[in-house]
Amino acid sequence: MAHVETLALLLFCHLVLARFCNGELIDVSEDLRKGNNFKWTSSTEENTRIWSNFHASEKRQAFLNSHSKGFNFSTKYGINQFSHLSQQQFRDIYLRAQPDVAPRYNVSQHGRLGAGDYPPQFDWRERRAVGPIQNQQSCGGCWAFSVVAAIEAVLVKNGGMLQDLSVQQVIDCAYKSQGCSGGSTVDTLDWLKQTREMLVNETEYPYTAKTGVCQIFPKSLGGVSVKDYAVFDFSGQEERMKERLVDWGPLVVIVDATSWQDYLGGVIQHHCSSRHANHAVLIIGYDTKGDVPFWIVRNSWGESWGDKGYVYIKMGDDVCGVADTVAAVFL
Repeated sequence: MAHVETLALLLFCHLVLARFCNGELIDVSEDLRKGNNFKWTSSTEENTRIWSNFHASEKRQAFLNSHSKGFNFSTKYGINQFSHLSQQQFRDIYLRAQPDVAPRYNVSQHGRLGAGDYPPQFDWRERRAVGPIQNQQSCGGCWAFSVVAAIEAVLVKNGGMLQDLSVQQVIDCAYKSQGCSGGSTVDTLDWLKQTREMLVNETEYPYTAKTGVCQIFPKSLGGVSVKDYAVFDFSGQEERMKERLVDWGPLVVIVDATSWQDYLGGVIQHHCSSRHANHAVLIIGYDTKGDVPFWIVRNSWGESWGDKGYVYIKMGDDVCGVADTVAAVFL
């Protein structure tokens, strides 16, 4: 075991030193320094694969960073808690949201809902409608995390208190999805609407990071149910999407997060395609005051990923497919 720990330390020091010698400023999280995100084993063959994945990550990150030069608020890619995974392993574990085709948003049908001008900057966190960043761990339940976080936020928007609702309940009980093996945000919202399932608090149904048997609670326990939902394709209409974020609350979206394996911060403006959705997240705000307008996106990979758990995506060009399948919740 001591040999394994020594190998982990040597590898980590090698990677950081290589980056430092290249003139890069390394911001390594406390969890990463402690090695808590890397699962070294007593198998030499397995550790060799991990070492190989690290070096592949370094090459990939160098390529991505080389294309970020010259961009305002450019994206930064580097060593994080996913650097020991191959790209296929990363997809298989974390990119498990099922894509859905949504109808085009019809301006003439839905029109302008709010009164007056929409602000150049908006963030639902400032209205205490967004809870702390969560970590789905090795469970492919991003679809459940995004939907539950949206419900929590809309509850506050409607005058209620912020609650920590059970993601595990949705993972175990949403029969249209496959638990930790993946799921659809649209099917989940449809299930919640049709069944009027009452979501209980996290303390009543705690997260286990694996698919379990659905637990049934008496109606007398109470909970939060979904009355309705809406889902649209806002591609080419992100200005309208921005308005709906203010009017309806945080929006559940499905994105292409393939390049997010190496994301450290900044505004994603390239290397992130549309129409290849694989990951569910929650848009909680936007900022159009600077040269590069961007969406503020809440992820479910823990605070050590990205910018304390958040990622920023350029507005206006359907970057990452952020506007392809956009869902809102109504309670």
